Amino acid sequence: MQLGSFIEVMSEFELLNKGNDLDREVTVPYCCDLLSIVMGRMPQGAAWVTVMANTNALAVATLADAACIILAEGSSLDEADVAKAKEKGITVFKTELPVFDTALIIYNRLND
Repeated sequence: MQLGSFIEVMSEFELLNKGNDLDREVTVPYCCDLLSIVMGRMPQGAAWVTVMANTNALAVATLADAACIILAEGSSLDEADVAKAKEKGITVFKTELPVFDTALIIYNRLND
């Protein structure tokens, strides 16, 4: 599913920033909070589900070529990090849902 379509169908999540490259494919959900693991193991184009709401997570999303970040469990970026996401063109959502439930929703939407 293309990122632009993904943004449209993910009504359960609040969009914090609509990034660039909306034609890219969202491939799979990926759940991990250890940034070094994410950098080495996350598949390209993944919808990264994490509670790590900081500048380092934005950098890792760029390095690992994530399609987007979904901040779960009520995590959210501060104003400076939202500005950084806009500057870097990173799509970021947030949700109050647990990590597992968030990833399951993504999985089901990608496989409908």
